[in-house]
Amino acid sequence: MQKIKIFNDPIYGFITVENSLIFNIIEHPYFQRLRRISQMGLSYLVYPGAHHTRFHHALGCGFLMKKAIEVLRMKNIEISNEEEEALYLAILLHDIGHGPFSHALEHSIVENTNHEDISPKFMEYLNEEFDGKLNLAIQIFTGKYYKRFMRQLISSQLDMDRLDYLKRDSFYSGVPEGNINSERLITMLNVKNDSLVIEYKGIYSVEKFIVSRRLMYWQVYLHKTGLAAENILVKTLQRAKELIKKGIDIPCSDALKYFLKSDSNTFDNETLNLFSKLDDVDVISAIKLWMDHEDFILSYLSRSIINRKLPKVEMQIEKFSENYYNGLEKKVLEKFNVKQEDLSYLIFKGKVTNKAYSTINEQINILCKTGEIKDISRASDNLSIKALSKTVTKYFLCYPKNL
Repeated sequence: MQKIKIFNDPIYGFITVENSLIFNIIEHPYFQRLRRISQMGLSYLVYPGAHHTRFHHALGCGFLMKKAIEVLRMKNIEISNEEEEALYLAILLHDIGHGPFSHALEHSIVENTNHEDISPKFMEYLNEEFDGKLNLAIQIFTGKYYKRFMRQLISSQLDMDRLDYLKRDSFYSGVPEGNINSERLITMLNVKNDSLVIEYKGIYSVEKFIVSRRLMYWQVYLHKTGLAAENILVKTLQRAKELIKKGIDIPCSDALKYFLKSDSNTFDNETLNLFSKLDDVDVISAIKLWMDHEDFILSYLSRSIINRKLPKVEMQIEKFSENYYNGLEKKVLEKFNVKQEDLSYLIFKGKVTNKAYSTINEQINILCKTGEIKDISRASDNLSIKALSKTVTKYFLCYPKNL
């Protein structure tokens, strides 16, 4: 029997699901887990409204994919019903491999493995459960399908993923600079030589998209306080792992304890099953327990997150001098009774990079009125677009306040 589900989304209004297979995928525990995965990690410690989830984002991407298919079909681009379903499934499941707090704990829970490696494993598992009905979706997702433009709808510099998260994250964080016109961009989509292009009329919307992406990264995703919070979270789990290896009891859920104990890089079905039970709740619940742990470092870091007592953060375009860093280290050692080898938990430095647009991989191509296809950096008369294709690096330094 055909199932119809309507979701009320604050960004796009009503999102209708009329396909029974897609409905059943959304109902699956693996997908429902995304309700408990924060879309923007710990950004809500900076922007209090940023509490939306990967579940929100996945549904929004599905909505945009449906719109993109409608637009391309109107322009006589052949997309069969089977391909439509596969595209919807692929974009719906593109982030299913995210761990707790999304990007914040990537490589921390499961070492040397990111969500892009785990998502296909979830898809393969679901494919077995649903009798091979995800075969085409997996082909498109992994880039093995012969229609190249379909993969670009899922992963490129102007895909449905980016069109949704910029608009959605802008809305929930309350940062209007990131608000893009995703409807206009989708309306301007076309396909030439089996590659996605934007019709020339949409060039200014593309320029706005690239500038908005830059602003969102520096103002939101790479905000210095957010960076400090996410680094503290990573270091909290590192400390917990270190203590477990020493035989010290660390209270937490069974799923989290498995990954804190594990040194293996293998990701078999048993590991996948345990990973599917892991979400933000496990991590926050554990950190609340660790606030009163006898280990000073673990309890100090845990209280920093739960009570939002975050370190002082400095950010600049040049590297911090060794003299300055060593001077701060000395002050930390004087103020806190910690060992030299534990100092890196309290004072640490790093760098972040941002490139709003890449002229090398999967360029955003503009279909000119003459029929010529040009990369946006060549087609645009906005000099800032060329400037935004350069990598910008900033250095940060975190240490306890009131030294």
